Amino acid sequence: MPGSGGPVATFSVWDYVVFAGLILFAAGIGLFQAIRGRKETSSSEFLLGGRQMTAVPVALSLTASFMSGITVIGTPAEAYLYGTPFWLFVFSYAIMSTISAELFVPLFYRLNITSTYEYLEMRYNKLIRIIGTSMYIAQTALYTGMVIYAPALALNQITGLDLWGVLVATGVVCIIYCTLGGLKAVIWTDVFQMVIMLAGFVAVIARGAALQGGLGRVWNDSYHGGRLETFSFDPDPLRRHSFWTIVVGGSLMWTSMYSINQSQVQRYISCRTMTQAKLALYVNMVGLWVTVSLAMLSGLTMYSIYKDCDPFSNKDVGATDQLLPYLVMDILADFPGLPGLFVAAAYSGTLSTVSSSINALVAVTVEDFLKPSLPWLTERQLSWINMGMSVFYGAVCIGMAGVASMMGNILQAALSIFGMISGPLLGLYVLGMFFRCVNSTGGLVGLISGLIITLWVGIGAQLYPPLPEKTLRLPLSVDGCIAPEMNQTTTMTPFSTVLQTTTPMPRPALADSWYSLSYLYFCPVGIIVTMITGLFVSAVSGGCKQQKDRPELFITKSDLLCFRRSEDTEMSKPDLIEKESKHVQGLDSPVFCDNEIALKEKESEKITRF
Repeated sequence: MPGSGGPVATFSVWDYVVFAGLILFAAGIGLFQAIRGRKETSSSEFLLGGRQMTAVPVALSLTASFMSGITVIGTPAEAYLYGTPFWLFVFSYAIMSTISAELFVPLFYRLNITSTYEYLEMRYNKLIRIIGTSMYIAQTALYTGMVIYAPALALNQITGLDLWGVLVATGVVCIIYCTLGGLKAVIWTDVFQMVIMLAGFVAVIARGAALQGGLGRVWNDSYHGGRLETFSFDPDPLRRHSFWTIVVGGSLMWTSMYSINQSQVQRYISCRTMTQAKLALYVNMVGLWVTVSLAMLSGLTMYSIYKDCDPFSNKDVGATDQLLPYLVMDILADFPGLPGLFVAAAYSGTLSTVSSSINALVAVTVEDFLKPSLPWLTERQLSWINMGMSVFYGAVCIGMAGVASMMGNILQAALSIFGMISGPLLGLYVLGMFFRCVNSTGGLVGLISGLIITLWVGIGAQLYPPLPEKTLRLPLSVDGCIAPEMNQTTTMTPFSTVLQTTTPMPRPALADSWYSLSYLYFCPVGIIVTMITGLFVSAVSGGCKQQKDRPELFITKSDLLCFRRSEDTEMSKPDLIEKESKHVQGLDSPVFCDNEIALKEKESEKITRF
């Protein structure tokens, strides 16, 4: 009986058929794009799809890239254990989308860049660009390792397949279509995988609601179990999730993911126009809303079923990230093929994120390291290098999955990584875009200072996890379990658990204050430290006089109110970039018309909102 504890069924033949069929079909889409574009062998085609993509597939790819296997498995467990405060991220997604679309898209399009970190060399110097790229590579490799580990854990729980066998298989599938198809293969495969992810959530919610007598019962159980206490305005920065930590800290963290992270930027700058790029970000925002809502409903459904018999406390699962896979086999085993659909959903999210990461890692390596050092390389040679680097980074990401297996709560660990590394980087970009007085010395010292601080608090939080009164895990019961203490699941033990159980250490003075800071504040701390330090050092070292002849590197009023004359919408992208650059330097009439001249011309010339 579902919800009573004990062992659950394993995969049937039909589950294997559905799972294998969906994954092969997804890989087939990538290979089809590779064959279709086999005559287009340029580096731009491989890395940016020839800059001819449209908004909707790019938007779905953006959503799928970070709504990964971690989301499929980790977010429902979040709702089950902590309730619905995580749902407040819908506000963060809206703020992030607006900032990315209205500030960063115009800048990157104006500069016509391939690697996000090209901007750092334009604004500061080559050393800062190399450091920024290296930080991104380290962050992405570790994050991708987590993403590979999450569905492997699900497959290990449900099917008993060898954990490392699944890890390697995931990497190999991604390597194949990334290597052959480039960005177009990644994006179109993401579109299909996004549909599969959503279908997996819907299957869990529908079956769970049917077992419980409807969504009303699920909602009622969640209410009485304290899972619907979403809004907490407690200003305590040590509280794991509150309105302020999620809306303030979460917005900045997600902005760092979408505005400067190569995996995401590479997608929307592949759009054929700036309008399409902005639209992709706003459609992606809706996709994020839908995905997180379905994930939260899946978690509430899980709580309704297990409110009297928690599988984790009952030792039916060995980690909280195995809760949803356990639920799937508990409630869907009577419907051959549906468990296979769910595992395909988690696996699809992984393939999407891993392929996106591999493609982005290749892009920054080629653009930031190889091209500047080896300018004589031909397009054909670059194409072979692109494919070789895809294989290399696929192997690196598989190796990093071993490290990720020791990170504890996989959802929080993944977001913490972005906060620790992307926070200082976003602060560096904001300094460069808005403050003309900041020079390369200030930028470098600010970046290093911000990174030291965020690594300090982040690693400290991993070694000394916050006490329960700050994390506020909600109560669970095992009173309704029929067979407690059965089916101990074997899995990799989180590193934080090893530290707590095998080598108890006294908690230092900072453990209950600095190290207990909400993981969502890692990013704001990095931004603030980087900016304050960068401004101070720049002021002491004489300011940034050398940048006055590069006004196109800064955000202006015209970037904030983006209007364009109708004649400009018909211009080719290179001509438009040149015209916008001339306007920023004061050498041409305005392309973006938010000033008095535009208002005077409004009656005689049609103006369209960009």
